[in-house]
Amino acid sequence: MQTARRDSVLANRNFRLLFGGSTISMLGDQFTLVALPWLVLKLTGDPAALGLVLAAMALPRAAFMLIGGALVDRLSPRRVLLSARGANALLVALLAALVLLGGIQMWLVYAIALGIGLSTAFAYPAGSAILPQLMTPQQLQPANALVMGMRQLSMFIGPALAGAVISMGARGTPQHAVHDAGGLGLAFGIDAASFLFSLGSLLLIRVHSDFHPKEVVGGVLANVVCGVRTIWADLPLRAFILYAAVVSVFVGGPLQVGLPVLANTRLDLGAASLGILMAANGGGMLLGSALSGVAGRWVRGRLGLMVLTIDSLAGLAVAGMALVHSTVTGAVLLAGTGTLGGIAQIAIFTWIQRRVAPQMMGRTMSVLMFTFMGLGPLSAALAGSLLKLISLPALFVGAGLLLTAIALSCMGNPALRSIGKAPATEAG
Repeated sequence: MQTARRDSVLANRNFRLLFGGSTISMLGDQFTLVALPWLVLKLTGDPAALGLVLAAMALPRAAFMLIGGALVDRLSPRRVLLSARGANALLVALLAALVLLGGIQMWLVYAIALGIGLSTAFAYPAGSAILPQLMTPQQLQPANALVMGMRQLSMFIGPALAGAVISMGARGTPQHAVHDAGGLGLAFGIDAASFLFSLGSLLLIRVHSDFHPKEVVGGVLANVVCGVRTIWADLPLRAFILYAAVVSVFVGGPLQVGLPVLANTRLDLGAASLGILMAANGGGMLLGSALSGVAGRWVRGRLGLMVLTIDSLAGLAVAGMALVHSTVTGAVLLAGTGTLGGIAQIAIFTWIQRRVAPQMMGRTMSVLMFTFMGLGPLSAALAGSLLKLISLPALFVGAGLLLTAIALSCMGNPALRSIGKAPATEAG
């Protein structure tokens, strides 16, 4: 039965185009995710500067993501995504050229980070809202499994390749340029090229809103307020988003800064170590995605309790990063946390996509993405400054134990425990 459902998903031409273009683009994204923090550390050697760069990306993303979600609900998500990814491609290509030509400076990194944050504020809600317009409700689970599984595969393959590209490209780098400039520029260039495949696929596909324009009611800000009110009125959805926001602030930020600093200061392979750590986490999420279907059938309406249990265990693994002095040990721990996260991810996204009315999908997804993509990097800026006062092991222990404490304390919350119990067709 599962095979038949996957075959029916792949029989959809629009989905095949979206899936193919996004797969290549997701693989390219991993090169920038490794190269950007490594570039900042090589330019400054300062974790606080890395936190500020992540914050520079997060500020416009946080400020405009809700507006982006409202625009997606008013316009075609395909057209919004096409414009946003085109802007992102130009910015990453500019970054690659500056690094390779030796003209990169920190103020330019901050400016480009601001631009990338602004473009992704529109890309994330558009990318999340486009799938429900291509698939039937029954196809969302297998479609999400394929898309997220490929995303995790790219997170498994991409960072290791990026680390190898950066390390090998360091050979022959001019003395006056930043260390590893050749490899860093090549990594950014690969990401810029990967966007071309995504842009090409978006030009070819068509979604429902391309042929049936939505009726515009009220202004953009009024639409944003309406979306937030609708989410707030849905108690389980509201509880999950608030919980995700707290986790992102207190745990996501320290990890975004802590892993690059760990690779740069305590591990033996430099950029390759960072790539391996990120690849291990991606590989774990890929495994978790494969297990999510079995886990979903096993929990049967106890999705909220499963998520909280997983987070409480993941927090202990994060705290264990304080003891890591080898790439292999760190990779094992991150593979474990990735597996736990991957199990819950598909079930949560499918639950939200089935629960929310189509005309509210963009705004709902923008709020959800805001909790992960907007708040986490802001807390990363604080974590980078905090590393001037506390040690790296203390940061990992604090973040990990805090995650466990938050998850355990939320197990008594009826709204969170009820996630997954509501009928799949219920709209918020």
